[in-house]
Amino acid sequence: MANDLLLDILGSSFTITADEDEAYLKKVLAQYRTAIKNTQNISGITDTLNVAILTGFLLCDEFNKVKDRLKNEIEAKNVSETLAAAQESEHKWEEQEVEERTVRLIHKLEQALHFFGNEKNI
Repeated sequence: MANDLLLDILGSSFTITADEDEAYLKKVLAQYRTAIKNTQNISGITDTLNVAILTGFLLCDEFNKVKDRLKNEIEAKNVSETLAAAQESEHKWEEQEVEERTVRLIHKLEQALHFFGNEKNI
């Protein structure tokens, strides 16, 4: 469902058509207007084209930093999950090893008791 949105920014006005929800488009527009005001306040630039260019650059910079941070968090989470899985696997292996040794020991004890039990009965 295509929606039209009137953009009136930095003295330019035009309409865009997008497949996004109208509320979402208005939210993005409000964020862009805020970014433009921040750029103007920080830089002191008044030329509208330069403000728009610098704002676009700063938004791309912010986007890439967020993307890299999320990528690093995902990689750290994957490493953590892999380590946890390896530790769990090692723990299961240790439990299995202890169980097997216990069964062998019980079997040997049963054999010894049976053997000594037979000698006492002779």
